Amino acid sequence: MGRRRGLRARWHGLRERTRPVHPETERALAERWAALPDHVRTPAQSLGRHAVGCEGTHGVFPKCNLTCTPCYHSADANKVRIDGGHTLHEVTRQMAYLRERRGPYAHAQLIGGEVSLLSPDDHAAALQAMRDAGRSPMSMTHGDFEPEYLRALVTGPDGKPRFDRVSFAAHFDSLMRGRRGAVRPRTEAELNPFRERFVQMFRDLRAETGLRYYLAHNMTVTPANVGQVAETVRAVVGMGYSMMSFQPAAHVGDERRWKESYTAVDADAVWAQLEEGMGQRIAHEGVEFGDPRCNRVAFGFLLDGRWHPVVDPDVAAETAARDAFFAHYGGIAFSNTPPAVLVVKVLRAARRHPGDARIALRWARSLLRRTGGLRAVVRGARAGRLGLMTFEVHSFMDAADVGPAWELMQQGIEAEDPQLRATQERLAACTYSMAHPETGQLVPACAQHSVLDPAENAGLRKLLPLTVV
Repeated sequence: MGRRRGLRARWHGLRERTRPVHPETERALAERWAALPDHVRTPAQSLGRHAVGCEGTHGVFPKCNLTCTPCYHSADANKVRIDGGHTLHEVTRQMAYLRERRGPYAHAQLIGGEVSLLSPDDHAAALQAMRDAGRSPMSMTHGDFEPEYLRALVTGPDGKPRFDRVSFAAHFDSLMRGRRGAVRPRTEAELNPFRERFVQMFRDLRAETGLRYYLAHNMTVTPANVGQVAETVRAVVGMGYSMMSFQPAAHVGDERRWKESYTAVDADAVWAQLEEGMGQRIAHEGVEFGDPRCNRVAFGFLLDGRWHPVVDPDVAAETAARDAFFAHYGGIAFSNTPPAVLVVKVLRAARRHPGDARIALRWARSLLRRTGGLRAVVRGARAGRLGLMTFEVHSFMDAADVGPAWELMQQGIEAEDPQLRATQERLAACTYSMAHPETGQLVPACAQHSVLDPAENAGLRKLLPLTVV
């Protein structure tokens, strides 16, 4: 009897482990979808159907050793000391709340000021705390650190790997001041050797340890460098990054670093530069992520230097596959799920929808037709000329709009002013949230930076002064 009960328990555990969608994920997705403004709930929308959204830390290590114009942090940020114990406590607390509210899996960013100011051990401990909460962590950095730091981060004192995979987003642009070797760059092109050096650190470590990695390239865009975006795209797209993200600047953070009018640069202007740099249309309408006024995202891959979308919005067979995916497989966690478990999850979902096999086949045929056929894909993969590439423009909002819009939202009031109402809509559809377990809130990033950061950093300045007395 005992053996039979043990077998039943193992079978039940296996069934639960390979359940296509975790019940908590199902709940979190449904809540996210229901909270979206009507205009965002389109057939292409992934938020609330495949993703609960990205997450970020706050109040952990606001200090940075570079200066930027603009800088989204308040004037107090650099007056707070780096404290590993505080960082680990806050990361653990915030991730636990995100796990409770948003289910067992999500992408989360370890972000503050500069993450590499943490010691390698503290950095690793924070990443592990995020993983323990079911998060897939990404470290946000300016990339100005040595290979020895990276090696100490991913390997323990015994020399064994702490992680099998890491994700980093590195920010490079000519608006940054203080980078070693490029203290005051005049053009984006001057930073290309540093962009390449950053990728090479990970390539070298992979050759040495087998470490897998995902790298994103971030760039703030203002009137001062918008005309250099196309040239930067041409230079960076083949370096080894899997994402290029551009952020048109907004009036947020330290007012002393607002040097120009940022309203002159919008998503359309940046996207036009992106397409000029790639020499082709970059179709973003196939899959949406939040409000298009905030996020414009193109998911796809590079093959022999040409970019191809995962979903071509002009091809019915591909949009039909997208719709079936969101309806039947959207809640499955495809990242960080063991391959064998993922296969069983997909097969269990497919069993309920046998017609999806034909839809998937039509999508695959369409994709191969526009990429030159299966042989071209296989040749590109074997030669190392096939790789993921996501393009994104993420537009933050000015603090002058976010402050009053957020205050009205806390009172349950819909703004009458059109600009503030649009700001409220964008905040409601925000894809990037910070956890506040003390208030029971998930705060949109723009509200965090515009409204909450100044007081939070002022408090940290007292809690964690630069000079310990």
